[in-house]
Amino acid sequence: MARQSKAERKETIITAALKLFSEQGFYVTTIPDIAKRVGMSVGNFYNYFTSKEVLAKELILYISEYLGARIREINEREGSARDKIAAIVSMYFDMATERPEMIEYFLRIYLSNREVFGEECRGMVCVSPFITEMMLFFESGVENGELRDQDFFSAFGLFMGYLGGMVFLFGEKILPEPLQHYEAAIAENIYNALRSR
Repeated sequence: MARQSKAERKETIITAALKLFSEQGFYVTTIPDIAKRVGMSVGNFYNYFTSKEVLAKELILYISEYLGARIREINEREGSARDKIAAIVSMYFDMATERPEMIEYFLRIYLSNREVFGEECRGMVCVSPFITEMMLFFESGVENGELRDQDFFSAFGLFMGYLGGMVFLFGEKILPEPLQHYEAAIAENIYNALRSR
């Protein structure tokens, strides 16, 4: 087996930590748990992350950058705001299905344990790559006359509240159908709530 580079090893730690934090919770998961999951010593782990809190911040930045990059790809495509809403919904639902630990971490660790993230993550600092791309999406939709000009946080809250609610129902195994079954209806509802009249 080829030896991993430091960047690849860091990615392996991030992936393992996301899964463990999502499965067990932030406070229950220990650094030895994470080190064991990736097959390294605790001492070696500290060469990558100096504490669990530093790792926690790195994880939320990782998720935000991941989402920001996906939304940037959608923003750069030709197409209407309606088409882009459908693409964002599809991407988010795919992420919730294929990498549920990312959504779980955001909802159950980041939003529920704000004290872990401290001053460095106050406001939107740790989620700015994602927030920035969503701002650009809304600005573009307003500029082309397709979306209603409104306060960003009202529009963002509606959009993400809808997605977060559906993903929560999916994670709790309440939905009678797979998450993707709801994509078109959710995208249409979001578009109808945001479009200019």
